[in-house]
Amino acid sequence: MKARPVHCLPIALLLIFLFSIPTVASPPTTGKVTQVKDGDTVVISPIEGGQFFICRLYGIDDPETPKNGKSGQPYGEESTKELKKLILGQEVSIEIRDRDKYNREVCVIRKDGKDINLEMINRGAARAYRKYLKPPYASEYIDAESMARGKGLGLWLQRSPEPPREFREKVERGR
Repeated sequence: MKARPVHCLPIALLLIFLFSIPTVASPPTTGKVTQVKDGDTVVISPIEGGQFFICRLYGIDDPETPKNGKSGQPYGEESTKELKKLILGQEVSIEIRDRDKYNREVCVIRKDGKDINLEMINRGAARAYRKYLKPPYASEYIDAESMARGKGLGLWLQRSPEPPREFREKVERGR
């Protein structure tokens, strides 16, 4: 009688491995915006207690603000002011999509059901961050950017605004 191969062993080992990985507690789905760091980054205080956390707004990239003695981009400070007007001190709902390389939660923020990330693009206060956008947000955010650009809103008052990603790369190379 031939011995049958054991196919269950690899699956069992995989399950043991997966269940032995420590899990990170996710922040709550609602919080209060206690600080706006710039036009795409906020600090959230959980409504039901817990640790403050930093939230990078998903799918948008705003003009850079001055940091560490380095100059920022045109419209960077205006973008920050726009986000403050929209949500500073407000209770918001938070959809956590990811965590970035700086250990920030990457979130879609809603206030009274309105997508604040999208609203920043609609107002010309941020661009659609195509590098990281995925459905179901990609087409809506990209369309909103095209409309804001066409109307010359916010950062689109400039003839050819430099993408923040390119600005950051230049600053990094200049160090």
